[in-house]
Amino acid sequence: MEDEDSLSTSSAEVKENRNIGNLEDHPVSSSERARGGTSSSKRKRPLEEGNNGHFCKLQLIWKKVSWSVTPKNALVQLHELKPGLQYKMVSQTGPVHAPVFAVAVEVNGLTFEGTGPTKKKAKMRAAELALKSFVQFPNACQAHFAMGNCINPSTDFTSDQADFPDTLFKEFEPSTHSEDFSVYNPVNNELLSTAYRHGRLLCHTLDLMGHSKQNKHKMASKAESEKNPVVLLNELRSGLRYVCLSETVEKQHIKSFVMAVRVDGRTFEGSGRSKKLAKGQAAQAALQALFNIRLPSHIPSRSKCNHLPQDFADSIYQMVTQKFQELTDNFTSMHARHKTLAGIVMTKGLDIRQAQVIVLSSGTKCINGEYINDQGLAVNDCHAEIVARRAFVHFLYSQLELHLSKRREDWERSIFVRLKEGGYRLRENILFHLYVSTSPCGDARLNSPYEITTDLNSSKHIVRKYRGHLRTKIESGEGTIPVRCHNAVQTWDGVLLGEQLITMSCTDKIARWNILGLQGALLSYFIEPTYLHSVIVGSLCHTGHLSRVMSHRIEDIGQLPASYRRNQLLLSGVSHAEARQPGKSPGFSVNWIAGTADLEVINATMGKRNCGSPSRLCKRMLFARWAKLYGKLSTRIPSHGDMPSVYSEAKLVAQTYQSVKQQLFKAFQKAGLGTWVKKPPEQDQFLLTV
Repeated sequence: MEDEDSLSTSSAEVKENRNIGNLEDHPVSSSERARGGTSSSKRKRPLEEGNNGHFCKLQLIWKKVSWSVTPKNALVQLHELKPGLQYKMVSQTGPVHAPVFAVAVEVNGLTFEGTGPTKKKAKMRAAELALKSFVQFPNACQAHFAMGNCINPSTDFTSDQADFPDTLFKEFEPSTHSEDFSVYNPVNNELLSTAYRHGRLLCHTLDLMGHSKQNKHKMASKAESEKNPVVLLNELRSGLRYVCLSETVEKQHIKSFVMAVRVDGRTFEGSGRSKKLAKGQAAQAALQALFNIRLPSHIPSRSKCNHLPQDFADSIYQMVTQKFQELTDNFTSMHARHKTLAGIVMTKGLDIRQAQVIVLSSGTKCINGEYINDQGLAVNDCHAEIVARRAFVHFLYSQLELHLSKRREDWERSIFVRLKEGGYRLRENILFHLYVSTSPCGDARLNSPYEITTDLNSSKHIVRKYRGHLRTKIESGEGTIPVRCHNAVQTWDGVLLGEQLITMSCTDKIARWNILGLQGALLSYFIEPTYLHSVIVGSLCHTGHLSRVMSHRIEDIGQLPASYRRNQLLLSGVSHAEARQPGKSPGFSVNWIAGTADLEVINATMGKRNCGSPSRLCKRMLFARWAKLYGKLSTRIPSHGDMPSVYSEAKLVAQTYQSVKQQLFKAFQKAGLGTWVKKPPEQDQFLLTV
């Protein structure tokens, strides 16, 4: 019986294993034996033609394949890839005369366990299993041989019946045509099979002798490109399980499915008219993200799979967090504490070198109903994303004011240009990117498939509760609940008597911005709709689900007026998310705007600053800035009438905006997603005294 403690890979053992398989000599003909010859490889003269000339051809090949003199077993291959691995004895079962040993090894954070009648064989099996977790090897051919993958040349690797674990690495071996060795003719399959059996060659194609680096990224062969992405992904990562996230019935009883699969700790999803098509889209998303493989017949459309480049998304995240660090004295300020951080970054195109953080915010609370204000002096929603949007509106006012400055250097710095027909639009290639440290509250956070595990039972709850419905925030708390009331308007006296003040979720508000823009009703009188180009989410994120709830829920909104659109956001997570802040959420919200010096702190419960003064982001403050612009632009805007003095009336001046808003609300209702609930109208009926 072997010593049970000798499970580490020693250099002596590796040397011993390296020579396994060398004991079988090459066959020698009787005439060669008479001349005292030992091996055809040591002859000075080429072997005479015989046996259809096979050995002459093999000798030519062998001279080129300098590395193929010795096969290596799985233990040696794994030792070369990961030196110093420790093999541990897990268990010994079975009777004394026929024991079964289990040995485990940890590689790249994964544990592989092999069993066998001896510890050595169990160890070898564990090494073979570990090897199969690798995608590429310095020498893929020898790795196959070490794992016993002596492939039958006639095997159909595109077949659903293929033995996937044993054909794991075929897609990463060189093709059957090598430019470097074009002088040699391909060797027939029978000859290669003969070479395998006699141990003379370790691979079945000639071009494994060498391959140009520039060919590594060529498109897959015709056979590979026609392969189903589910099959190909299963060859690379066997044993995957797909989960149906949703099954919906659209117009004319057409079904739509969303399937998800978890690969290497990441979740990928796809949608389609059948589960098979949805699985294909999910598999293709995984292939492209993890292995950079794109199958031509399964390239997802941009409208269904909008991803921001990862390095760009990470740069946006870093810029926002670094700016927040700077504003909070390296996070030492008491106001650095937060559960959710948001920021908007402005770029010219996707050039990160010209990027600028323009707003920052934090917060997770809404105003208490008792503090609702009928003079526009309170901020109702202090969630970070919503405060960031209000700060962005403040920034847009500043940019319009710059454009109206009499100093040339000021209006040249403005992001706006004037339209011939009146009004303003953004300069070409100006883009805005929203970063949020966690998935927006509402359906995006609740139903995002980050919760999926390999246990299918745990995901059935997600499938059952997935709806995509409108949701509302909980007053004085966190989290959201589905819209319950059918009445779209709350009443002032009802809230004052104790009814909860209802505020729509951040997910639903972002979906609204994707139709109406971020500028709001007042600014729509002056400028064209301004949309986000991308959303980057730090944690609890799944870009496919975010896209569905923010854009695709309202695909049937219908034709929109000129300059409005159903905005298709680019979406991304981050490579290294911000660490989650422990403890309760703070009761304050902070905001910062480019051009201002310090953070402003708002008491989220009251919707005002702690001193009791209104925030620069409240309705009255923004209305006052709008009124000043209205007076200056009286001759530049078509159909410009007398300035409304009541806030609710001023919002109605932007007629197109109001029309599109009603179109959006009807689209939600038509899709069966609920009714958008509005605040009591009394809070917007305040008079602006100039």
